[in-house]
Amino acid sequence: MKPNMTPIERAFELARSGKCRTLTEIKSALKSEGYELATVTGGTLAKQLRGLMVAHAEIK
Repeated sequence: MKPNMTPIERAFELARSGKCRTLTEIKSALKSEGYELATVTGGTLAKQLRGLMVAHAEIK
């Protein structure tokens, strides 16, 4: 777990990094890093994270 980083901030970081290609992979990574997943839910958040993952994939 990164100090002073919320689960949502870390989810965005993972989505931008290209390390995760799906929401399931993001949630698995967060869980393995010790983050609580309760706040990483909702349609709007999922849409934003998917958008970042797609944008990263297009840049490659």
